[in-house]
Amino acid sequence: MKLTIERADLLKSLGHVQSVVERRNTIPILSNVKIEAGDGAVKLNATDMDLDIVETTPAQVSTPGTTTVPAHTLYDIVRKLPDGAQVDLDAGGGGELTLSAGRSRFTLQSLPTDEFPVLSGGELPHAFTVTAAELRDLIDRSRFAISTEETRYYLNGIYLHKAERDGTPVLRAVATDGHRLASVEAPLPAGAENIPGVIVPRKAVAELRKLIDESGDEVGVSMSDTKIRFAFDNAVLTSKLIDGTFPDYERVIPAGNDKVMEVGCKGFADAVDRVSAISSEKSRAVKLSLTNGLLVLSASSPEHGSATEEVEVDYQGDEIEIGFNSAYLLDITRQIEGDTARFTMADSASPTIMQEVDDASALYVLMPMRV
Repeated sequence: MKLTIERADLLKSLGHVQSVVERRNTIPILSNVKIEAGDGAVKLNATDMDLDIVETTPAQVSTPGTTTVPAHTLYDIVRKLPDGAQVDLDAGGGGELTLSAGRSRFTLQSLPTDEFPVLSGGELPHAFTVTAAELRDLIDRSRFAISTEETRYYLNGIYLHKAERDGTPVLRAVATDGHRLASVEAPLPAGAENIPGVIVPRKAVAELRKLIDESGDEVGVSMSDTKIRFAFDNAVLTSKLIDGTFPDYERVIPAGNDKVMEVGCKGFADAVDRVSAISSEKSRAVKLSLTNGLLVLSASSPEHGSATEEVEVDYQGDEIEIGFNSAYLLDITRQIEGDTARFTMADSASPTIMQEVDDASALYVLMPMRV
């Protein structure tokens, strides 16, 4: 195998694929990136056995072939080469890859390509196309609520499924960690009518999000009960799905909340941020005291003292006091892109619904805490 490639092109592709590779591996081949050259392009492939990424980049290929070399080492070398460098890769046999650029020369040990695992095979019967903007929106507005608690592994991802709102079919992404829940919708694409409900793992979501920013307008999605694949212009990401049952999240979305507060989102978020500077590091608690037209935010801690701030709101109803984790509150307000947020509450012990007033496609549920 022999090829020449622009340093910037190689660095961009390596940046995508090497992040899939775990730093510590008991299986040596999983530390490597597979390099396959032919037809005026080079394919880079990396996997951790759960997640697989293949990226294709134009290159001047003089001798087709394949090899595998340590992914992080190759990435570090290319990253430190000067801008504009032409990189020559030569795997002439003997279990080594030689990289040359200008006066620099590196020799990397390679492993046989037939040891490299294949994850991207298998039948994926359900296929549809979604715009990059819609996929980005589904991920960005829900992934903050993914659980990091490994014992509840079925919450360690985004639940992607077909649902209905007001009789209209939608593609819905849901994430929850038991304290907060995010539910975000996009129009249901053609071909997604019979998709199974799948849980896309947290690591796959993170790698997918990186690829979306540099992709074209559309992303091809195909899935089975066990795998999901996202196809971009020059990259394909394949992931195993979480083998578990996502809980019946609709049961935790309250239907009888009757106290409605509307508030300017940015002003509210800034006030929460200021008041929470006093709250203790452990609880991060902020209390909301609500009367007609006025919200008083307050926090206190034995170490730091106390803080209050008044915010004008649109609210008519009984007085209510309710406490929240300020970090969770701020996470949700950051997802609300419009000017006004709507809180729908019942009492100090029941879940609260948060939404943007002018956008019904996203809904957030936040559990209160004692303050």
